[in-house]
Amino acid sequence: MKILHVNKFLYRRGGAEGYLFDVAQLQRDAGHDVAFFGMSHPENDPMPYAGSFPRHVEFEPTPASARGKLENVGRMVWSTSAARGIDEVLTAFRPDLVHLHNVYHQLSPSILRPIAKRGIPAVMTLHDYKLTCPTYRFLDKGSLCEACVPRRFWNAGLRACNGSRAASAMAGLELGLHTLAGAYRPIGRFVCPSRFLESKMRAGKVFPERLRWLPNFVDVDRWRSKVQPGDGAVFTGRLSDEKGVDVAVRAAARLEGATLDVAGDGPARASLERLAAELGVADRVRFHGRLATDELGMLLRRAAVAVVPSRWYENQPLAVLEAFASGLPVVGTDLGGIPELIEPGVDGARVPADDPAALAAALAPLLGDPELAFTMGKVARAKVERDHGPANHLEGLLRIYDEARRTAVAA
Repeated sequence: MKILHVNKFLYRRGGAEGYLFDVAQLQRDAGHDVAFFGMSHPENDPMPYAGSFPRHVEFEPTPASARGKLENVGRMVWSTSAARGIDEVLTAFRPDLVHLHNVYHQLSPSILRPIAKRGIPAVMTLHDYKLTCPTYRFLDKGSLCEACVPRRFWNAGLRACNGSRAASAMAGLELGLHTLAGAYRPIGRFVCPSRFLESKMRAGKVFPERLRWLPNFVDVDRWRSKVQPGDGAVFTGRLSDEKGVDVAVRAAARLEGATLDVAGDGPARASLERLAAELGVADRVRFHGRLATDELGMLLRRAAVAVVPSRWYENQPLAVLEAFASGLPVVGTDLGGIPELIEPGVDGARVPADDPAALAAALAPLLGDPELAFTMGKVARAKVERDHGPANHLEGLLRIYDEARRTAVAA
């Protein structure tokens, strides 16, 4: 099968992009022909059809000029350059199916029209809550919020939930227009990695009959399991406010002698480094930046426990699965899809969000008893081998592809 994967960023920026490249490689290994479409970006991996990609544009921070703001508004509502570009790639590559990922803003649903005109089936993996929450994360200035469910998108502007009334209102208008116009109707199936995300899509009336649950996978051959107990805690992921890394830093400060390795980068890095210095733990909280997969694997295997202190509704974070595959138990918050992965006392622990004391209390027995953490990590590794292996995921994805192919009709 010829599969075109579509995502606005085509480099390993976060979990969505990690999944994108991993599933594409999985498909190539199984004999499928895979290509990509996205936005031009200086960090993109080399791509055969890069000449057809729309130009690079950033929405954060908001452009200072009125012209820049207007251009961004036009791009997020309906991007003619993205539609033109994907039309060229569809003509050149002639895919049997298009698999979409994060396409909002930089690409927009304008790309779906050329796909629908050709009668090409389309599937979309939902990596966040954008189709029912204008600002993706169910957060209002850092606090959980579901005021826009179902389809009350005007609340985004009224609440100025992302800190800017104008930007929040624009996000609400964008999603409202796309919903009224049925812009996402050409997508035959929506893949939901967690039951939690699936439930929120149903609550938001997002094509409920087209939702399909399929857990994420982890390549257990690439993520080798540790062979001896480790030391310290580790966080992997994007350094942004909703990830709650500040809570992990504060928890480390409560645990005498405990170390925290932070792998990843993002807008919150500078403030996190300042926080570690203010708390007097700069020598125990080590920031490594974005690491290659091999380097990240080594960092994980040296640790005793992984921490996922998110303050938002995580979908099904690859950070948990990769830690499990590396033989680490995980302490994570009891939000979103995280509780679906962690079994307390068996392969980790669950704690309330924004509670450094609770996080420290859950980490303490694992950091203090590396053998206990090592034993729980073995159970975690067995879980991903059983429930989140590549073969199971590919089989499930092909079933969903077949469903979409049977129901696709040319527009």
